[in-house]
Amino acid sequence: MASLKALKVRINSVKSTQKITKAMKMVAAAKLRRAQEAAQAGRPYAERLEAVVASLSRQLAGGAGVSPLLSGTGKDQVHLLVVATSERGLAGAFNTNIVRAARRKAEELEAQGKTVRFYLAGKKGRVLKRFYPNGIVADHELGGHKTLGFTQAREIADDLLARYAAGEFDVAHLFYAKFVSALVQEPVGQQIIPVAVDVSKADVSPTSATSAPVSAGAVVEYEPDEEGILADLLPRNVAIQVFRAMLENAASEQGSRMNAMDNATRNAGDMINRLSIQYNRTRQAAITTELVEIISGAEAL
Repeated sequence: MASLKALKVRINSVKSTQKITKAMKMVAAAKLRRAQEAAQAGRPYAERLEAVVASLSRQLAGGAGVSPLLSGTGKDQVHLLVVATSERGLAGAFNTNIVRAARRKAEELEAQGKTVRFYLAGKKGRVLKRFYPNGIVADHELGGHKTLGFTQAREIADDLLARYAAGEFDVAHLFYAKFVSALVQEPVGQQIIPVAVDVSKADVSPTSATSAPVSAGAVVEYEPDEEGILADLLPRNVAIQVFRAMLENAASEQGSRMNAMDNATRNAGDMINRLSIQYNRTRQAAITTELVEIISGAEAL
């Protein structure tokens, strides 16, 4: 009978867990749509700004008086990996994939003799402290904000820019999960300081509603001038890319959590079925044993 009680308690425990995972799945599904819309709405501006900065950077690269955010510090020794993760767990492999991508990059840089430091944006990135206990320069929590906005991205960007100006690092890479679909979240790493000039993104020029796109080789005049525009756009670009990472992470987190909780709910159902079969067999065996004992006792009389 003790075994039957233990099985019954376990079945009830799994049923309670199943109710929780099912509720979490429904909450994640409700949040996913808004997070997905925000991520998709933020992509065009972030991509266009990155393209404009890349286009201007190509023209001014190597010139005198160029901002360090474009030209760099002249060194390539200290690399800062900005790892953006979530504040909560129970989201499948979402955080693990981001951390794994950052670790792969760190190992690659260390193999080249570079110095690697980490800037954590989100509690779940703290797992890196186990592997790099002396390599964490900042641990920026985001849990104190009910909803993340551009203000939080600006805070992180300003801190990064201040550290860069102080000479704490030479290159900064940003790691996050790009939202592809509710089933797929792709870990992404991109260089944000100094600006990495991508030719494919740099070959864009202004267009108007009535004219065709200007070719990459066309002469474009900027007002007031390229240097003045870049002085404002380069810091803004860092903040926008951080904000984009936050939006992508928010959508990816909900998609990953929804799938994880769906799998957990199904697994709980399978476990309940197995335990119920085991419970019924144990109960039947106990009843059979009792009947045999009664019959044997009657025959003895």
